[in-house]
Amino acid sequence: MQVIDVEIKLTEHAGFCFGVNKAVKIAFELNHDGPVYTIGELIHNRQILDELERRDIKKLDRMESLKKGDCVIIRAHGIGKGLYQELCDREVKILDATCPYVKRIHDIVKTQQEQGFQIIIVGDPNHPEVIGINGWCEGKALIIASEKDAEALAYRDQKAVVVAQTTYKRAKYEEIFKLLKKKFAIVLKFDTICNATVQRQTETEELSRCVDVMIVIGGKNSSNTQKLYEICKENCSETYLIEKADELPLFDKKVKTVGITAGASTPETVIKEVIFHMEDMMNGHESEIDFSQALEMTFTDLKANEVIKGKIIGYNNNDVFVDLGYKADGLIPMEEFLDDPDFDPERDLQPGKEIEALIVKINDGEGNVSLSKRKVDSIRGFEIVEEAFKNRTPIEILIKEIVKGGAVADFKGVRIFIPASQLSDRFIKDITPFKGKKVTVLITEMANRRRVVGSCRALIEEEKEKKSEAFWSEAEIGREYTGTVKNLTKFGAFVDLGGVDGLVHISELSWKRIDDPSEVLKVDDEVHVRILDLDKEKKKISLGYRKMEDNPWYNIENKYHVGDIITGTVLRMVPFGVFVELEEGVEGLVHISQISSVRIGRPDEVLSVGQQVEMKIIDINSDLKKISLSIKEVKPIDPVREDEPAREIGEDIPTTHHEDMSNTIGDILNEKK
Repeated sequence: MQVIDVEIKLTEHAGFCFGVNKAVKIAFELNHDGPVYTIGELIHNRQILDELERRDIKKLDRMESLKKGDCVIIRAHGIGKGLYQELCDREVKILDATCPYVKRIHDIVKTQQEQGFQIIIVGDPNHPEVIGINGWCEGKALIIASEKDAEALAYRDQKAVVVAQTTYKRAKYEEIFKLLKKKFAIVLKFDTICNATVQRQTETEELSRCVDVMIVIGGKNSSNTQKLYEICKENCSETYLIEKADELPLFDKKVKTVGITAGASTPETVIKEVIFHMEDMMNGHESEIDFSQALEMTFTDLKANEVIKGKIIGYNNNDVFVDLGYKADGLIPMEEFLDDPDFDPERDLQPGKEIEALIVKINDGEGNVSLSKRKVDSIRGFEIVEEAFKNRTPIEILIKEIVKGGAVADFKGVRIFIPASQLSDRFIKDITPFKGKKVTVLITEMANRRRVVGSCRALIEEEKEKKSEAFWSEAEIGREYTGTVKNLTKFGAFVDLGGVDGLVHISELSWKRIDDPSEVLKVDDEVHVRILDLDKEKKKISLGYRKMEDNPWYNIENKYHVGDIITGTVLRMVPFGVFVELEEGVEGLVHISQISSVRIGRPDEVLSVGQQVEMKIIDINSDLKKISLSIKEVKPIDPVREDEPAREIGEDIPTTHHEDMSNTIGDILNEKK
């Protein structure tokens, strides 16, 4: 036997995809007293099929041959709803090994068709997976195999949903989707392609570029294995496709590196058998390992109540599937992940991600290992809480419910009680809004696992004390801050500056007169303020809120000038005159002597509140915020005498001829005589 020194390199994702892996494990774990069938070949691997035959598990040829009590295994490709119902009607035992990714597509097409969408399946119309998917939408789906099929479609005024066969090429799927968007009124796309095939091809291409010999392990009738062989052959001339270890070629002495990859239907046992055989060839003797031994070597021993690590391989609406390196997959109920409001399955359940769980049962009745993430979280959570209590380390927790006297929160399965008085540093009458919120607490009491008490208030007060010290060390009159309105009273607004409260008096809230601070601000508003005055000994701060540029008197001399004729509105009357509004916040005074061309006793003899009047500016004092105005210099408003005809206030006395005026004066003199 030839002895050579060769480095063996194996692609990370060689062998079974998790869907095939699940189907094989279900079949190998099966213990059924009676005939067992598979719908189609369970896997494209001769050794596995031979092993199934030895276990008397046969491929189902005709539905009519099934009898009540027989067992049927549904392979990873899945089947249609009608075929599934027929199995149920025949009262056979069904072991459903449908890949979770395929099951997800079944759910999508069923739900979307019920909502009125036309279902479009992108894939091979003769592939069992595509046939099965179509069976969950009553066989009414449009099957698109290529861009040519999509281009041939006529426009339809319909809404459609597109899904793809799990092994379809992603780039090709994207191109077809672009074409379909032009053929339907509305098109929604679901990403249903499994990454396992793409991942395996990418790794194989990279490895085949840097080795002397490439070995591809898999069934010669497997399309994905043939694709791997073609990829390798393009990069490495010394590429061999084998189904089992005894087909390995003899290596040339010049060979230093050998790469190994395997198709999705190649079990890990066969890969190990090839590697062991290759190592024995290098050492100069034949391998004696057989398939059964290799199969057992792949299994891990598990024990109930043991914490184990595994890798996520997929999920559906009910379960998360975990590869434990065991002959059966682990299942974690999906509901155990839903406690976290930030949970995102696409982000948190990515295939290959390591996860820790507790073994509940080795066999849950269907050949799977029952796992609990929640119980491990509780164990780890208690350890963290205990450490946080000892070191006075704050932790973030989620409030789950409001109870009498406070709130109950959860931290990784550990219940923590927060008294109502400890939820905030101020009194809160209604604490129900805290439900569902995340808060940071300090663990203040931990008598045992059932008695854990936390406090938000302790942290808030500690933080405020630090901020208060920092604030007073640098506070000075004129300094500006951004704060939050904490409370409103009749006389002003209290603003939290970060550990320190200051008061904005009502007179400092607006340049115009207001009756209540709520006219300007509300609680929780973010405001920019400046210190007007402070007393460090009494810890009192007076704040200003209104801005100089918002003052209507700001640069008033640039807007109004002595001699200008302006229009204003009478606001109020006083014995010595009237106050007139020129614009919001700017008033001027018309003295009683500047209203009429004749002497009047009161302003209301000729004016009324709300009346529009024309005036002349006769003086401006911006420092005292005073503007003096005159009506009579523009259009005097004289009172209507009893012996005069009624006229509108402010109306001009009609112009008369000299003869008419003479007659009027003469009449008055005659009356006096």
